[in-house]
Amino acid sequence: MVRLSRRSRPSSDADDADAERADEVQDGRWHGRTRLRSLLNVHSVVGQMFVIQVVMVLLLALVGGVLLALTVRRQTTRAATAGSVAVAAGIAQAPGIKAALKSPDPSVVLQPQTEAIRMATHLDFIVIVGKNGVRYTSVDPSLIGRRIPYPEDLAALSSGRTVTGRSEVGHTTAVRTFEPIKDDGSVIGGVAVGVRVASISADAMRQLPVLLGITAAAVVVSTVGALVVGRRLLRQTHGLGPAEITRLYIHHDAVLRAAREGVVIVDADRRLLLVNEEARRLLELSPQAQGRRADELGLAPPIAELLASGRAATDEVLLAGGRVLAVNQRPLERYGGGCGSVATLRDSTELRVLSGRAEQARERLKLLYDAGIGIGTTLDVTRTAEELAEAAVPQFTDYVTVDLAEPVLRGEEPTGTEQSLRRVAAAGIRADTPFAPVGQNVAFVRSGSPLADPAQGHGVIDHDLRTVPGHVPGYVPGFGPRDPGRARRVVDHGIHSLITVPLRARGVVLGVAGFWRSEKPEPFEDDDLALAEEMGTRAAVAIDNARRYTREHAMAVTLQRSLLPASLPALSGLEVAHRYLPAESGHVGGDWFDVIPLPGARVALVVGDVVGHGLHAAATMGRLRTAVHNFSALDLVPGELMAHLDELVTRNDTDEADDDSGRSLTGATCLYAVYDPVSGHATMARAGHPGPLVLRPDGTVHAPEVPVSPPLGLGGAEPFESAELRLAEGSALVLFTDGLVEERGRDIDVGLALLRDTLAGHPLRGPEETCRAVFDAVLPTRPRDDVALLVARTRLLDPARIAQWEIPPDPAAVAPVRAACGRRLRDWGLDGIGFATELILSELATNAVRYGAPPITVRLLYDRTLICEVSDGSHTSPHLRRAAATDEGGRGLYLVARFAQRWGTRYTPQGKVIWTEQALHEDTTAEPVEDMPDALLDQWNDDAL
Repeated sequence: MVRLSRRSRPSSDADDADAERADEVQDGRWHGRTRLRSLLNVHSVVGQMFVIQVVMVLLLALVGGVLLALTVRRQTTRAATAGSVAVAAGIAQAPGIKAALKSPDPSVVLQPQTEAIRMATHLDFIVIVGKNGVRYTSVDPSLIGRRIPYPEDLAALSSGRTVTGRSEVGHTTAVRTFEPIKDDGSVIGGVAVGVRVASISADAMRQLPVLLGITAAAVVVSTVGALVVGRRLLRQTHGLGPAEITRLYIHHDAVLRAAREGVVIVDADRRLLLVNEEARRLLELSPQAQGRRADELGLAPPIAELLASGRAATDEVLLAGGRVLAVNQRPLERYGGGCGSVATLRDSTELRVLSGRAEQARERLKLLYDAGIGIGTTLDVTRTAEELAEAAVPQFTDYVTVDLAEPVLRGEEPTGTEQSLRRVAAAGIRADTPFAPVGQNVAFVRSGSPLADPAQGHGVIDHDLRTVPGHVPGYVPGFGPRDPGRARRVVDHGIHSLITVPLRARGVVLGVAGFWRSEKPEPFEDDDLALAEEMGTRAAVAIDNARRYTREHAMAVTLQRSLLPASLPALSGLEVAHRYLPAESGHVGGDWFDVIPLPGARVALVVGDVVGHGLHAAATMGRLRTAVHNFSALDLVPGELMAHLDELVTRNDTDEADDDSGRSLTGATCLYAVYDPVSGHATMARAGHPGPLVLRPDGTVHAPEVPVSPPLGLGGAEPFESAELRLAEGSALVLFTDGLVEERGRDIDVGLALLRDTLAGHPLRGPEETCRAVFDAVLPTRPRDDVALLVARTRLLDPARIAQWEIPPDPAAVAPVRAACGRRLRDWGLDGIGFATELILSELATNAVRYGAPPITVRLLYDRTLICEVSDGSHTSPHLRRAAATDEGGRGLYLVARFAQRWGTRYTPQGKVIWTEQALHEDTTAEPVEDMPDALLDQWNDDAL
């Protein structure tokens, strides 16, 4: 029944694999179709063999007894025939005969056994042949390997039928039987058994008891063997009976047919033992492929190599016949399936397509993410456009050009009527591009189509530039340059597709970006346009932020530069040079410097820094600079000036904190120094600011000890201390802000050491050269803060241009001093202002004698102006007033103010100094004083005259 069922299903080989694989998934006991068929065959053969052996033994015993009883001749013939048939059938059905025939050398296994059987059964010969008729056993070993000469035996091999007949062996007659050996219905060999009739006849009677004993023993042995084989078969089939095995076989066959995965089983010789229908479809195999070697089927090399290797594989993706197959392969040996392997094939073509799309989407998202990070890292319009080009090449396109409106580059908002754009960035996979170079203007032609109008914010794809009439590509209609010559060069360069997107932010088009493709043969698609528009939108926002920053930066720089000194005053006591550099990264800060002329040929040098950036810091700097000018006009010592400045900052902080503006001046630093070219002394005070450096005439650099106070607004009740030092003539006083010596990644001490090394050893270098050298050697590459540098080389006033007299506290002592002053003015060649100077000196000296306290000193300084100073030990300051017509006094300071360009009072620790400044030449345009004669007469009494 099993054989008939198997033969009735011609395609069961293909179906068994699916059924077996399904059982493996269900209960983990899948053994393979080949193993299942072997179990079924063994079970059937053992049962049949058991029945045949019992029946044949009984028949032989019965026939032997009957023949011996009836006739020796007939018995002999039939006994010989039956014996040969029985032995032939027994050998043909014996266990292990099929395996021996399939072994590499059957003669080695079968020759000893057949000879033992022949000797034991007293047969004349036992010959076992293969399916091609070649002897595997023989009484004469020299005949082994030769083909049998009997046509009847060869016919039996072909027909599969048993042949019994007589043959002449020498001078005797022998009964000869040829039994085919079959395996699953096909002939794999045969056995020929022969016995002489005479020998049987003579021995029949003598051997009858032995024959009966042997028959009984054979029955017992067969029964025991059948029981042992049956029990072993039950263990191998896990207790399944024939019905269950049949059902399992049918189930596996159905699974192999229904499975949507290809199943291929390969034996140790790499031959296909089983191929189900799905595997045939996926690998495009013919029905005759089963049983052939894997490398003979014309499979794709990766598939053939994997099947032939027998190695383990897990979800390997291989190409076969235009399909993408996911292949899993496992050796059968480790699972008890013998040598060979089983492979499953799954069609993943559609999954690969979806995976490719997902991968493409992932790459686009990564590109957008990288673009979002890489675009807009600085607040520079040009650099932002370059970052857009760098982000798109080569990940997205081969070439990128970015053109912006001119107002955008200046920080202004475009008007929307621009007729040309400025190319600010270009990048590509090659440098020899035919595009307009960076910096050149390109035409900007608008279109009437709303889809191509950049004002609407839409990008457009030019799929094939070669099909544009007249080869006039460039930007799509409405976007860009129309240069036929350059357009032809673009096409000849291999560029064939273009996406153009407007850079639009807050409803305003800032420019246009072009994405050009040359290497990939496929033109841009709609997905590419969406990606380009997204990148353009992000870049436009960054460019607009940079534009607005550029505008604010320009405004802050303009404001700051307007608040800084436009030019330095001409000075006799100092040769001054300066440098100022706004910060490149970030907003403009609040650094400032100033050079303020003071009375007595003195000069005030100021360097300050307001913490913070932007317009507020610049405005704060202007307020502080104005305050320093006002306080310096009072001729305060540096420490006292710092105290007043700190009080001003504190008051302003309090006021701004009250109005919730959130802005304050706290954090401003300042260094204030006053240099006197007459004495060569410099007095300094600083509030939280880096100290100055002094380059001595011998080339050494000295850092004077200037007491440091807290920054302005944080001083509280602590006094601001001043330091006084003498500077030799030719010394260079260097004042700077921390932006010069401080940099990210570089400690301020390193910057100070570098500054000292730059200054040292160059005493003859002028201030301008010193500023240049310092900026070249010390300035950070990209300053994060403003930088202010002030270099002043000291000079001393010529002693020949200084005149000084001591006046006793006696009004009569004024006249000799006045006369000496006149003579000194004539020596200096200042006769033209002699009368006015004597009048000023007489008034100031008389007031000092009358109302001041000794010591009283008069000093003339011949500088760019004539300076007259009268000092005394009193701190009482005179006040200018207009005297009435009936007043006898009060006109002295009025006359001083009319004849002097400037006058004022400054206080010293010893008293006060009243000073005046006069031009070196008389001003003929001055209006005469109407009451001059009376005023002059009032200055001297009769004793003085």
